[in-house]
Amino acid sequence: MTVRLYDSRTQLLRALEPLEPGKVGMYVCGPTVQSSPHIGHLRSALAYDLWRRWLSARGYAVTFVRNVTDIDDKILAAAGGPPKPSDRARSAEGEGAAEAAAPQTNSEPWWALAYRVELEFTAGYSTIGILPPTYEPRATASVPQMQELIERLIERGHAYVADDGSGDVYFDVKTWPAYGELTNQKLDDMADSPDAETRGKRDPRDFALWKGAKPAEPESASWASPWGAGRPGWHIECSAMAKRYLGPAFDIHGGGLDLRFPHHENELAQSTANGDAFASYWVHNGLVNVEGQKMSKSLGNSVFASELLALARPVVVRYYLASAHYRSTMDYSHGALIEAEAAFTRIEGFLDRASRALEGTRFANVGAPIVPE
Repeated sequence: MTVRLYDSRTQLLRALEPLEPGKVGMYVCGPTVQSSPHIGHLRSALAYDLWRRWLSARGYAVTFVRNVTDIDDKILAAAGGPPKPSDRARSAEGEGAAEAAAPQTNSEPWWALAYRVELEFTAGYSTIGILPPTYEPRATASVPQMQELIERLIERGHAYVADDGSGDVYFDVKTWPAYGELTNQKLDDMADSPDAETRGKRDPRDFALWKGAKPAEPESASWASPWGAGRPGWHIECSAMAKRYLGPAFDIHGGGLDLRFPHHENELAQSTANGDAFASYWVHNGLVNVEGQKMSKSLGNSVFASELLALARPVVVRYYLASAHYRSTMDYSHGALIEAEAAFTRIEGFLDRASRALEGTRFANVGAPIVPE
């Protein structure tokens, strides 16, 4: 049977033809560990867990990489202290919400915050039966690889050091004619890049590859570089980690629909401008609304993983999140979760009756285990 998947880049159903027969390399954008996981994070992670399990069941050897963004503007901003749940919301890994800073209260080192929240994500994933990735790299462990990509982009004329002495380095979008191909956009129609600052840019649509250190930031959040102390931009992090663990060309790149632009568009541009083929297929999962409204910080309607798991068994949460097509927008309500509980209870009842009816026959104990048990 031919495996086909919807490729967001071509907007077509395409037959899966791995670069290496029998093997699939898959990179998925993981969380920015700024604040506690919510229902959108769980849904996204589950979508790719199901893809991975299905491909494995089809006989493919899957190398699955899901990163952890553990250094970022919003992590530094949130490190003033653990934000309240109402302050934690952001759409599933989207850049617009990613730039929103959590209010500062009590002091907490940025690296301690990042690790604490990372453990929350790990626990939430494990609770609903999501398999650990083959590799789960942290961004802070691949800074040298990020700097190598930036240096090569500068050498090739696709990046420049800001001339204002800030130490910032930007990707020059005008030098890459293919910029916009993932989202089928023309450069002239694009909005300005949503970087926190626009200092030193030649074009407002240029995006940051390296961010020079600022006086108010902790020294521990900076790395030495040819352009001065600073830290990598969000987009270059994923390009570097994907290349480090899967090579310059791999099969599938996944993530939430809100990452398609600008994050994935920028990843594709900077990687291919470096001379890498990058991903053959792009897969994007749909987002989660709450009772007909977009989940957002301003509305205070975020549904956190801890809240969801307090309302239903982990297996029911998994069943509920998997009940909608992975590319569709899901609308959460407490009533929908109750309905999922009732539906799964009926399934459990049927399986129990079937198991008892098959006792003593050759069909006994042949079923697959329920995940999570």
